[in-house]
Amino acid sequence: MTWSADRRLAVLLLAVATGTNVPTPLLLVYRERLAMTDASLTAIFGVYALGLMLALAVAGRAADRFGRRRVVLPAAICAAATSAMFVLATDSEPLLYVVRFLQGAASGTVFSVGSAWLVETAARRGNPAGPRTAAVAMTGGFAVGPVFAGLIGQWGPWPLVLPYLLHVAVLLVALWTSRSVAESLVRQQREPGTTAPGAFRPGARRTGLLVVAPLAVCVYAFPASTVAAVPVLVGFPVAPVALTGLMAGLALGAGALAAPLQGRLGPRTAPVAAACGVVGFGGTALAAAVPALLLLVIPASGVLGAGGGLALASGMSRLPALASEGRLGTVSAGFYATAYLGFGFPLMITTLAERVSVAPVLAVLAGLCAVLAVQQQRARL
Repeated sequence: MTWSADRRLAVLLLAVATGTNVPTPLLLVYRERLAMTDASLTAIFGVYALGLMLALAVAGRAADRFGRRRVVLPAAICAAATSAMFVLATDSEPLLYVVRFLQGAASGTVFSVGSAWLVETAARRGNPAGPRTAAVAMTGGFAVGPVFAGLIGQWGPWPLVLPYLLHVAVLLVALWTSRSVAESLVRQQREPGTTAPGAFRPGARRTGLLVVAPLAVCVYAFPASTVAAVPVLVGFPVAPVALTGLMAGLALGAGALAAPLQGRLGPRTAPVAAACGVVGFGGTALAAAVPALLLLVIPASGVLGAGGGLALASGMSRLPALASEGRLGTVSAGFYATAYLGFGFPLMITTLAERVSVAPVLAVLAGLCAVLAVQQQRARL
């Protein structure tokens, strides 16, 4: 059976997304090997987000000018190269930061432009589920990476080498299968002397900034907080590498399972996503405050992951209606740039937890999510 073009692009998104969280459970191995501090570990997520946002500053416009293929395929090759480079960073903390930065730049380009490529390709086939397909592919990849990396990191051979080499192999296969997908950008002919349209349709910029942008932050703030900050600050008494990987897989897997619900929830998806933040951060705060309730972090992680997946699916489903003709790449890049601010949450939580205990910090985040849920509910009315 021959896969459709949009499905092949979904596999490419999944493969790239898998690599982004391979280092996550291995951070505990790096901490022991390189004597890294908690702040240094969570700062790696901040460096990753910086690479993402700098790449997105040019990726969307480049894709709208030169096409999706010319941007996505080279960026995916770079993503494979950065996974291979992690092998060289085994004994060097500075190099670990450099490679993580490059990984962010490569993967962010693939996610933003690749999702636009998939959505446009699916639309040509009359398939309206392109945004959900992209969201499921990425969140599914985010979930797979930390699970196998955590298991290998805890019990397998070459814990700081084998997970990256496996990812390189998978990504090269995905690149091979997607190499023949046609360009989806339709270039608009303009009359001489006319200027290009703005990125947003008339009147859509306000909706993008006040409604979609706040939700976009939740996309990665929710899972990144439970994946990077909670295991470091709360800790597990046994098999910490494996449990961190499994918890990350649970959180991100819940996002992959929740994203398709956007089709049923419709406009209610955004407030439900924010409500997941209330429950997830609230449960984690309770677990941090009461040691006897430590296991609450596991279901709370799943709820936060589901909220991130719903936020991604909800945001992506609104982008085609906001973007001007031929400018979906630019608008998608802006959405992802805002979403990647969420990768700064682990560092923020860790920094604040050095001054006060982590439980109040998480409780405040739960309260902010409650405000966001009300705002998103009002916006859909």
